[in-house]
Amino acid sequence: MKTTQLSGSLRANVGKKDAASLRNAGMVPCVLYGQGEQTHFSVKSVQMNKIIFSPDVFLVELDVEGKKTKAIIREVQQHPVKDTIQHVDFYELNESKKVRVSLPVRTTGSAKGVLNGGRLNMAFRTLNCYGLASDLPDAITLDISPIRIGQGITISEIKIPGVTILDPASAMVISVKISRGAVDDEEEEESEGEEGEEGAEGGEDQKESEKAE
Repeated sequence: MKTTQLSGSLRANVGKKDAASLRNAGMVPCVLYGQGEQTHFSVKSVQMNKIIFSPDVFLVELDVEGKKTKAIIREVQQHPVKDTIQHVDFYELNESKKVRVSLPVRTTGSAKGVLNGGRLNMAFRTLNCYGLASDLPDAITLDISPIRIGQGITISEIKIPGVTILDPASAMVISVKISRGAVDDEEEEESEGEEGEEGAEGGEDQKESEKAE
């Protein structure tokens, strides 16, 4: 996983009034839990926005007034209207314990079915994964080049060493659907073969006609 750093300050008080004051001062109230006692702290909203509104998933190296820990973001609370970050929960990692993380799904290549006019359907933008932090990749990258119309990639086909995908194994992550005007590449190959045969037959008939003359 990608790593980023955050510096925080311990909260003197914990409550709604204190949290509101922090937000007004450009800070985000946070809590760290998972290994022992909880730690309540705050982080500058500018720093937090760069992590929260990124397409990547990060392992966060926290420094709260000298106390350094590694954590992942477990939950984010946002304002229902303004979408500003109201509170963030961090889960402290233990290198010997597996953790559940939602990883983004990304693709490489151009699907054969799409090149033939099909429509790419991405059913999962993220997948729930379970494994040691050291085994978790930045993202789940799928090569879609071989996919034809009517085909796709299921979760059971995705293999990541040391990582278990918790979503249903039979679920289709990405597929190519047929659309109006689409032609499967297999059909094209058959059509080209038939045209070639017809061309060869026509050539032979012409030669025989020329001999007769």
